[in-house]
Amino acid sequence: MIRFVFSLFCMILLCTPALAETITDHSGQTVDFDKPFTRVISLYAAHSENLFGLGLDNEVIGVTKTEDYPALALRKPTFNARDGVEKFLKAKPDLILIRPMLERGYPALWSALRRQGITVVSLQPNTIDEMYDYWRTLGHLTGREIQAEYMIEDFKSGLIQADKRLDEFPMNERPMVFFESIHSKLSTFSPGSMPLFVLKRAGGINVADDARPKHGTNIASYGLERLLAKSSRIDVYLAQFGPMNQISINTIRNGPAASRIKAVLNNGVFLVDEHLVSRPTMRLLQGIETVHELLHRVDHNQ
Repeated sequence: MIRFVFSLFCMILLCTPALAETITDHSGQTVDFDKPFTRVISLYAAHSENLFGLGLDNEVIGVTKTEDYPALALRKPTFNARDGVEKFLKAKPDLILIRPMLERGYPALWSALRRQGITVVSLQPNTIDEMYDYWRTLGHLTGREIQAEYMIEDFKSGLIQADKRLDEFPMNERPMVFFESIHSKLSTFSPGSMPLFVLKRAGGINVADDARPKHGTNIASYGLERLLAKSSRIDVYLAQFGPMNQISINTIRNGPAASRIKAVLNNGVFLVDEHLVSRPTMRLLQGIETVHELLHRVDHNQ
């Protein structure tokens, strides 16, 4: 019944004439448009992944040089913020998708492209609720509103399945976890961030719930002193690995005073691909499954 009502709603959307729309991106830029953008350059891998997920295989005409998923992205021309204005103009995009970090880092480039009539939109959600709105924004920009709603529905269905699994995983049996974001700074993640959402839905309890955001990001400084104060309670030491945190299990095990951490003594140190826990894409569901399996490798009652 729910699926039928949702499908009816989508049919109504499909039959509704297109109207001029206005969005405000995550850098405060207001964008007006009255038709979908059809030549899109994506300068953030999560944007690319979501655009392909919305079925925009032909509309995406450029991606970043660091793309790794899906395979179709590897066959697209590549761009980066250090490319000159002329390279972008030659590709004739009508929309360039960036994120706030790039907006702040290369303001002259985006101003020059906007003066040439190219729409530049900066987006990057930090929470799950923001992610749903972000998917809807991508749908509005590209005329894929219905597909965006189905994406949200499918993601929420995946969460329901993950929660059902946790019904058989009592709270007093769930492991205490330190989730490392950047090893060199001994940082974890901010409350409400996507990695901690993944951890909770996977059945882990965040031992560093007193961490606070750093500069409005999802990264939270923690430090060795606070970590060691909780060392006897850490059943699992989980670290994201990838471009943001190029780390190995041995490096963690051989860190300062690491031998005092319960998870190190019990072989409870694991790495998880940052693309599965930090990017606002459907693959967060895969991240929940992956982290759930890792948490069950350790007997935290040791």
